[in-house]
Amino acid sequence: MSNDAFKAAMSRLAAGVVLVTAQEPPLDPGDPLAPAGENVGMTATAFLSVSLDPPLVLVSLRTGARMDDLLDEQPLWAVSVLTESQRHIAGRFSMKGRISDRLLFEDIPYVRGEVTGAPLVGGALATLECRTEQRVTAGDHTLVIGRVLTAELPSAEGGPLMYFRGRYRQLG
Repeated sequence: MSNDAFKAAMSRLAAGVVLVTAQEPPLDPGDPLAPAGENVGMTATAFLSVSLDPPLVLVSLRTGARMDDLLDEQPLWAVSVLTESQRHIAGRFSMKGRISDRLLFEDIPYVRGEVTGAPLVGGALATLECRTEQRVTAGDHTLVIGRVLTAELPSAEGGPLMYFRGRYRQLG
């Protein structure tokens, strides 16, 4: 089987779109004057609920990606479930050769998670704060299983942003 055939088949599976975020630790945690760590974010469509008791979720990260490297050392992260009106956010955080994460967050409304300190996108359908429980190598990806520490429903407006056949879509 070819990679192209596999990608074409999997593109027929509709998926919700989330923004996975974390805050890098400060470069020198012992120095109160050291700059705070940078916000990091990435768009993901391979995100799912794993367990209700305990509450666990899973996100698939390309091995060696900045988020994979960060979550290997930083166990706290968050997820914002994007609405159909947040397509620009999904596109911005999925660009190849993109600008720095600091600039990517510049004009996006967000609050810091109380538990993780990670950015939670304003107007998202749902937000989750997580702590990594397990990392599993799977081919060229790392499956990160996280325990859900908080779950909020900041917005009931609009439908979910979906990804289908290589494009962002809306339900209906």
